[in-house]
Amino acid sequence: MPLRRKTLILTQPEIERLVDMRTAIRVIEAAFKAHARGEVVMPPKIYLPLPDQSDFRAMPAYLVHPPSCGIKWVNVHPRNRRKGLPTVMGTVIINDPKTGFPLAVMDGLSITRLRTAAASGVAAKALARRDSKSVGLVGCGAQAFPQVLALATRFRVRQVRVWGYRAGEARRFCQQVRTRLDVSWVPTTSVRECVGGADLIVTVTPSRQPLVMREWVAPGTHINAIGADAPGKQELDPAILRDAKVVVDDTPQAIHGGELNVPISRGLFQPTAIHATLGDVLLGNAPGRSRADDLTVFDSTGLAVHDVALGYEIARQALRRRVGRPIRFFH
Repeated sequence: MPLRRKTLILTQPEIERLVDMRTAIRVIEAAFKAHARGEVVMPPKIYLPLPDQSDFRAMPAYLVHPPSCGIKWVNVHPRNRRKGLPTVMGTVIINDPKTGFPLAVMDGLSITRLRTAAASGVAAKALARRDSKSVGLVGCGAQAFPQVLALATRFRVRQVRVWGYRAGEARRFCQQVRTRLDVSWVPTTSVRECVGGADLIVTVTPSRQPLVMREWVAPGTHINAIGADAPGKQELDPAILRDAKVVVDDTPQAIHGGELNVPISRGLFQPTAIHATLGDVLLGNAPGRSRADDLTVFDSTGLAVHDVALGYEIARQALRRRVGRPIRFFH
């Protein structure tokens, strides 16, 4: 990227015009591999706890290639829905690692949605059965549709069964997305109905107790466990983890705040039982699915290097297309 003296300010609509899901998947897959090769610097995610189960997280990272660094400052406020605000918001700053100059400041919510869903798409491609066609979607929040969209770019998805916390939520969600993706959207009234027999299960809730029970999950299923991203959160019956080949995005983060954090703290799952990181599976350092009836789980906690990698690609595209409002910081 050429030397800059102006910082781009990029809004959510601008970001969504600059990158699509296929681009995000390509960028995130490369970042997973770079992470596994040790070509990134990514300090542990910093949590700033707040009242009412809210928090801020600071997520810095540096990527050797393409040379880029930055940080995401993101909040989680579960009660925001009552106030008409997103429960998750954030800002991403992308810097030139040679000078420190801020190349771009951009909306972090759209990047979070894209990179989280893209990571799930990469994981499912590496771990799920290739003939997977049905999805059980547990949760109807902001991450729900992007998760299905990512899967649909890699699999011939035919049916998506949906469950939501509130009465009528799944039905309303299905009505809203029905024309956005050519699949059969089926609202359900129980988690069991939602996930039973599904080839792919996606959990995207803020739950602090198991929602998906072991006996409901069919042999050969792949699960993308997305919602648990802080200590105390949990969406899966620990028996699922004990029976599954568990792959994580980052081992320390998964132990601290991913789907594994509660079972490990209660002695129901051992860190040594983690099969591998997804980056190592992608590089061939660890096997992925070996049998059609394998139960596989991807524990997604969200990596700062993904925010930086995708943010850099967005900034690069914005400069190429002259998109965004430049702010002059230095003269």
